[in-house]
Amino acid sequence: MSSHLPQGWKLKSVGELSNVKRGASPRPIKDAKWWGGNTGWVRISDVTSSRKYLKNTTQYLSDEGVTKSVKIDKGEVVLTICATIGRAIIISVDACIHDGFVWFDKLGNSINREFWYYFLASKEDFFKAQRQSGTQGNLNTSIVSDVLCMLPPLPEQQKIAKILTSVDEVIEKTRAKIDKLKHLKKGIMQELLTNGIGHTEFKDSPVGRIPAEWEVKPIGDFVNSMVGGAPLRPSDFSDEGVRVIPKKAVQFGGELIFDKKTFCTTDFADKNRKNIVSSEYLITTLRDLVPTGPTIGVIGELLESGGLILAQGVYGLRTHGIDRKYLVQLSNSDWYRKEMRKVFVGSTQVHIRNQEFLDILIPIPPINEQKAISDTLNSIDIKVRGLIAKSSSTERIKKALMQDLLTGNVRVNGD
Repeated sequence: MSSHLPQGWKLKSVGELSNVKRGASPRPIKDAKWWGGNTGWVRISDVTSSRKYLKNTTQYLSDEGVTKSVKIDKGEVVLTICATIGRAIIISVDACIHDGFVWFDKLGNSINREFWYYFLASKEDFFKAQRQSGTQGNLNTSIVSDVLCMLPPLPEQQKIAKILTSVDEVIEKTRAKIDKLKHLKKGIMQELLTNGIGHTEFKDSPVGRIPAEWEVKPIGDFVNSMVGGAPLRPSDFSDEGVRVIPKKAVQFGGELIFDKKTFCTTDFADKNRKNIVSSEYLITTLRDLVPTGPTIGVIGELLESGGLILAQGVYGLRTHGIDRKYLVQLSNSDWYRKEMRKVFVGSTQVHIRNQEFLDILIPIPPINEQKAISDTLNSIDIKVRGLIAKSSSTERIKKALMQDLLTGNVRVNGD
């Protein structure tokens, strides 16, 4: 926080501005008498799946249940203090909070609630760093109470909130466009992978009804070679060196997402050269810790040039006789996901055996039609990626604005 206090601003702790209190839960929690009414009971997952405003909940309390929890007035702000730490949200429905949240009792009318939301949101990283030890980790009310707030006069609070809200509205509109395009793609994908392009004759097949010209073959018919990954110990990772493709890099949608930790030492890479792949390979993962295995069998393109090393559970596929982009798009269809689940093995760590993956039957249009299908779907992906880049850019602008506006580095006219 800036040591300079802008003229007209006050420096107060959260505890001086409000009474920080925890929510509460009815006990025993599984007793049916607490549930089934009209008042929402806010769960941490409700907050993480929302953005600025909480507009709905997945569970509802009975009138008796409400008496055992803490009801929050619409328009007030709450903060998560367990599991997902430090996430602020504005309550916009009739709702109660449990003891995984704090609320701000006696927060005066001299504090604009939208400004208060943005102030708390700007402290999320700080709150995360204050996580107390325990199974999930948590904050306590004292930690939240001790946080200092640089508080401008109410008119300036309102102006700051208005500016940041306008940026959030741009982000929300962009996200809505992304969601609309993804929904559109899902419908088009279903149509193209079922009826193809311009077909009038169809036949029954092991993968369902498909155009008469199409074939059905196992994935393995199109795989020349399959390269597995290498187990890495913590000491094998590095801040720089050879890029590693971890399991979490393979995302639903066919994108490969890397983070700053995904490098290994050059010494490790030299010893495991058989696990290095290049852009001629497609990438998939056949193992996932998540019981539903959301990324298992999803295939992504490796667009980066140069060698990258596969982590254990990740595989490189060198293919032939099939349009690579068609295979990537097919692997992200609902139909394909259902086929994957049929051969899942395990409960805690879900996986698919290599041969069972290669034996999965897939619909095969003529190569020109494969390319036409993938081109259509890829054109939507390009638009989505452009909007995602725009959203990320706007998020960075918002973060910079929050830093400037909430510290008074940039002053705004509150009139």
